[in-house]
Parts: sequence; C-alpha cells; structure tokens
Amino acid sequence: MAGHEVASIIQASAAKAVEFCCNRAELKLCSHPKTHPFSILPYSRYLILMQLRGCGTALVTPFHQDGSLDEPALRNLVSWQIESGIDFLVPCGTTGETPTLTDDEWLRVIDVTVEVAAGRVPIVAGATSNSTHDAVAKAKEAAERPGVDAILTASPYYNKPSQEGQFQHFKAIAEGVGKPVILYNVPGRTAANIEPSTIARLSEVPNISGLKEASGNLTQIAEICAAAKPEFSVLSGDDAMTLPVIALGGVGVISVASNEIPREMAEMTRAALNNDWTAARQVLKKYLPLMQANFIESSPMPVKAVLAMMGRLEEAYRLPMVQMRRDTRSKLQRIASEVGLIAKVAAATADAHSFFVYENWAAGPHKAVLHRSNCGQCSNGKARPVGHSANHARWHGPYATLAEARQTVQTLPSVLIRSECKCI
Repeated sequence: MAGHEVASIIQASAAKAVEFCCNRAELKLCSHPKTHPFSILPYSRYLILMQLRGCGTALVTPFHQDGSLDEPALRNLVSWQIESGIDFLVPCGTTGETPTLTDDEWLRVIDVTVEVAAGRVPIVAGATSNSTHDAVAKAKEAAERPGVDAILTASPYYNKPSQEGQFQHFKAIAEGVGKPVILYNVPGRTAANIEPSTIARLSEVPNISGLKEASGNLTQIAEICAAAKPEFSVLSGDDAMTLPVIALGGVGVISVASNEIPREMAEMTRAALNNDWTAARQVLKKYLPLMQANFIESSPMPVKAVLAMMGRLEEAYRLPMVQMRRDTRSKLQRIASEVGLIAKVAAATADAHSFFVYENWAAGPHKAVLHRSNCGQCSNGKARPVGHSANHARWHGPYATLAEARQTVQTLPSVLIRSECKCI
C-alpha cells in the first residue's frame, strides 16, 4: 500500500475519533504542544488519549439493609449526578466500598453506571489489586465493558513496593489494556507513596493519561505538575485541596463531596479552571466544613450517612464499615443542616409525618428509641443497624407530633429502656 494511502486511512480514523469524542461531555483530546490540538500523538500507539477535566464523582455504592446492592438507589444517584452537571463518574473506587464487592457485583455496578449515563459523561471504572497479575486481569475486564472510557487503579496496598516496583506494576496494567489509565496515589490508605519522579516516568507510558493525587503534600503536587507532560491530567483526590491543585496546574478533582453536592462541586471546579477564583473560593468557604466532615470517620461512612439524611439511599454498609458513632453523627448532622442539605429535603417533605420509634430486643434489655424521620439512624423508618434483623427489631410510626411518638414509647409493652436520639 502506498504511503499516501496509509496517511489517508490514519487521517480518516483520527477524524472519526475526534468527531465521536467531541460529542462526549468533558472528553478532551490530548495534544502535542507543537501540533494541531486534535493531532495524533507522535509517541503514542493510540490515535487519541482522553484528558479528564473538571469534577468527577467517586460514587458510593448503595446497599439494602440486608447487604444486597440497591440498584434503584444507584440508578437514581447516577441520574441526579449527571443532571446536576457533573463532568465524569468513577464507579467502584474506594468510596464505593469496592473491596467488599464480589466480582459480579463490581461489574454490575459499572454496568449500571454506564447504562444510566448513556454516553452523557465519561465513565472511569475502578480496578485495583495489590497483586499485579490480578490488577492487570481486573483492569482488562473492566476496560472491555462497553461504555467504560478509562480505568482508575491505585497503588498496591499492604505490600509497600519500592518506586521501581510501583513503576513496573502500573506499566504492566497500562500495557494490558487498550484504554487510558488514571493512577491513584493515596498513601494514607495504601502505605505506598508514588514519588514525583516515578509519576514523571509513568507519564511517558503511552496510555497512562492522568493521576488522582491524594497525598495531601502540596510540594509533591507542585513537583508532579511541573514534571508531567502538558496533556497529563493531575486531579485532586481531596476535595479541600481542589483549588490549590488547580492553581499548581491540575485540571480538576475526583470528589467524595460531589456525592452530596454535585452541582456545587462542579461549579467550584469550573470556576477555578476559568480563573474565576472569587466564585471558586465562595463555594469552598461554604462547603469546606462538609468536605472535612466527610472524613470525620473512615470514608465512606460519613458521606453515606449524609446521603441517607437527604433521603438518597438507605444507610447500609458492609463490614468492616459500620454505623458512625453517635457523637460524630450528631456533628455531621449539624454541619449538613448548616450547609442546607437536610433543610432542602425537609422543605420538600414538609407535609410528611416526622417521628419514628425503633424497638429492639436482639440482645440485652428490651429497648425503644425515638427518632426524627430525617435522622440518619432512622431514614424514614427504613434504617437498621448492622447486625439487627427484622426478627428482633421493628419500627413504629410515622407519628405526626413529638407528643404522639413519646406516648407510643411509654405504652410499648416489655420495654425496659426508653430513650431519645440526639436528633430530637
């Protein structure tokens, strides 16, 4: 085949790829600094690479009280995220309690997210293991799912590999898949930091196109932004660090808080990327307490508690995640109220009854506890603490007034301990 014919085929393929990607929300094409912005990268074996920008949500995984996947809640959450203007979605990251999912559940969460998104935003599927062989296999399996645009993979946890070990681990994953790979550096969970020099080396691997950086070390983040290629996406892995990371050259955030406030996080991130720092700082100032409270206990416990308070899902976890302590829950509930999350839901359900009584005789004395319906421990009479079965506990209500609910507590037979939640 003549050289000019080969060139024509490549140009036609690139044009089709550009046309497809331009129709995807916030799906940018990497460009070589000295060529056309939609050019083929001369050092890449791929025609195009995806550059993520803006705010992506590290999705929680909703469960029913029996521990099964709550697909309707997941579908509603994904729809709400997209309608709120989020730029991309990340199912099955750490926030999604992925270590507790079976392989079938992991793929099901990804598939449901892809199905509901329907091409409106990019999907970055989480695929991590501390065994390189398993990590490659998981990344390949996730990348082969229709509608998955990229893979997010974290450092090997517990092993504490050297920098060379991490380089070889990520390189093997990247070479095993045909889609962009986003690295995830979170030494607080993996006990293994990816150093800037290693990230610079990894950014030369053709389809490693970005990094979710959650070290909390601004000096390190500055070094990464300075060392990586212009088309390499540096994304904050910490909501509160989003603006500093963008100021240093980052292009967005993979967010926990956007589960609760997708519109606000997306607007803050876009404002910073557009150099409207006044608007960006206003959003940060209002929601910084919420961003911090999301880690008042191990994530995703607080963010799922807030979503339950908002009526978005049942507050259910899989061990080793458990219900939050009462003192931290009370603080979290106060912060959620102060930023308007609970108030918005309460206004929408002003005509609903507002009190429930939880009766429990699973172990110890027979007990009854009074709750408001919007309390995270109640969730309109749907919540149930881990380990409590319907055979040994039940909800009474709803009751229209506090007096009526208190009367019920006093008249329940066999109850030895009667109390009221801090939400009262």
